[in-house]
Amino acid sequence: MNRTANRGPHPRDAVVTGMGFCLPGPTRPVFTPHDLWSVASQGVSCIAHDDVYYGSVQLTDQMFNDRVPDVPPFFSNHYTNAHRFGLVSMAEACSDAGLDIQAGGLTNAALLVGRGGVDANVDSYLSILRADAQTISPMDAMELFVAAEQAVSPSDVALVQGALTRSSGPCFTVSCGCASSAVQIGIARQMIAAGQVDIAVVTGVDIFNVQLIRNIQRLLRGAQSSYDAIRSDGMPSLLPSFDALMRPYDRRADCINHGEGSATVVMESRESADRRGGHSYGQVLAQATTRDGLANPLACDDTGSQLVTAVRRCLEDRWQIDQVPYVHGGSDGNVVVTAFEANAVTELYGPAHVQDLLMTSQEGCFGHNGAPAGCLGVALTLLMMQTAEVCPTTNCEQPAENVPFDPVPGTRTRPLDFDYAFSFNYQVGGVKSAILLGSPEAS
Repeated sequence: MNRTANRGPHPRDAVVTGMGFCLPGPTRPVFTPHDLWSVASQGVSCIAHDDVYYGSVQLTDQMFNDRVPDVPPFFSNHYTNAHRFGLVSMAEACSDAGLDIQAGGLTNAALLVGRGGVDANVDSYLSILRADAQTISPMDAMELFVAAEQAVSPSDVALVQGALTRSSGPCFTVSCGCASSAVQIGIARQMIAAGQVDIAVVTGVDIFNVQLIRNIQRLLRGAQSSYDAIRSDGMPSLLPSFDALMRPYDRRADCINHGEGSATVVMESRESADRRGGHSYGQVLAQATTRDGLANPLACDDTGSQLVTAVRRCLEDRWQIDQVPYVHGGSDGNVVVTAFEANAVTELYGPAHVQDLLMTSQEGCFGHNGAPAGCLGVALTLLMMQTAEVCPTTNCEQPAENVPFDPVPGTRTRPLDFDYAFSFNYQVGGVKSAILLGSPEAS
């Protein structure tokens, strides 16, 4: 489904004209491309420690109202943080693209949302489940109904985005874990290339319940000793811990830190962007999704063979891998992810040339945030391409011995003039996504 091959005689280019965010920041949330670059280019970690490491978005009511004004309280009083983060990142991306939502700038746009988790939906679901229809007042019943209708399904954010923009275009949600918005980017490109829409707004948003993470940590401490007694040589730890700082590609990497938030990119046909004088950050040239094909729903193939397949499906016979000197990796600090990434890029570039590849991850800036990762990877990579600098891998100071590429350790950017790049994303169960990106004029 997501193999991106142009269909028809004159497929249209899909360019990125806007970026917006609602992510953890050092003193306030990250909202704009400038905010994002200030954090990522210096390898700043916005992950805080309170029993567990977690990237939290401190979004105030004033910040929300400034960016999303005039929403009737009848609805906004029942927004979850997933709604708020998703609306803010969309508003910021549209502002960056020069699209006026209030003036109908998205009237015919596609609104595509990626959601991986359901943590934000649980409270609304349980409130309905536990409500006593015999004793609840009519007004309270109405309040519960509105809250539930907006929040009990993974399509929650798309629902309120559609209402805010009054778009009559396609509006739907894809749930593919941490590859959710990456898959939607591929779908958006297909729609634009085929002439189905001129503008597609892609949002990834997820919330993780910190209390749930804390409880998982406690459970793991008890379960690990039993698991250690039965596991054989070569088997990984039961699950990564959450009580140390994540360090992708570092020799000390042994854990994942989660984070919350949202990232949105505005994708547009080149003709539409040119007509209205929109700025192009770059192009989405192709996207492909594969799966390892394993029976174990929690496993992945550490050879990276299906990631190689996804890359080659993007390249087809139009581009060559040696045109791509930079890859935005999907490493979340999990050594298994690093292993299959290392194997995949070694296969793609060859043992003699993979050492020249720059491959970095900025998950240590905000935490592993799930569905936003696809949009965030596209945005970060295109900003690097635009500035001709590669951001360092946040929290990587001592590259692991099994890392064959250059992860750009430290806190400084590395100069690189490039026109093509890949961005990788994954889902538990062996799902691999590859997105091929190009500069505005790349052919």
